Amino acid sequence: MATTILRMTQALRRFARNRRGVSAVEFALLAPLMIGLYLGCVEISSGVAADRKVSLIAATLGNLTSSCNNSNASAGGCPSNIISTTEMNNIFDASKAIVAPYAAANLKMTISCLSIDANKNVTVKWSETRNGTKRTSFAFDSTNSALTVASPTSYPILLIYSEVSYNYTPNIGNIITGTLTLSDHMFMSPRISAPSYPDAAHPCS
Repeated sequence: MATTILRMTQALRRFARNRRGVSAVEFALLAPLMIGLYLGCVEISSGVAADRKVSLIAATLGNLTSSCNNSNASAGGCPSNIISTTEMNNIFDASKAIVAPYAAANLKMTISCLSIDANKNVTVKWSETRNGTKRTSFAFDSTNSALTVASPTSYPILLIYSEVSYNYTPNIGNIITGTLTLSDHMFMSPRISAPSYPDAAHPCS
């Protein structure tokens, strides 16, 4: 009996002194954590990049529209500040190109011209969209209630309003988060004069 106990004690001592499997055990414990941190950093970086692109698209869409002046419109009997259908498509195409390498099919863009009177009543003069919904009305809320125009000389005030949203699906994190809707919007003052967009009354091409 004593011999058995002595052998067991010696075996336990040898096991306690054995360090050959320590690295494997440490790797097994730390590897899932390190891999998770790496994939998490990749997912966050990709999401931030996509969100940044949405903001850039909103700025580009507003900038291009607010500075638009159709130099060829007068030849067709239209005022120079009316955006042609071709020009509007070019604006959407140029803005859409920013989203690469992400899928452009998930992108929604809407551009509108707003008329604001002295009482902050807003009328949508026109609106056009790519994969989204045309705006027919506008109301100030928590996201834009602070909008002010410095020392307006006259009313109504005309502004270009761009809205962009993107359905972003993380490569791995979608198991937890699902599809995320990234969005941004921007107000722009017309660079030259408030542009109009063709309708039944102004069928410019």
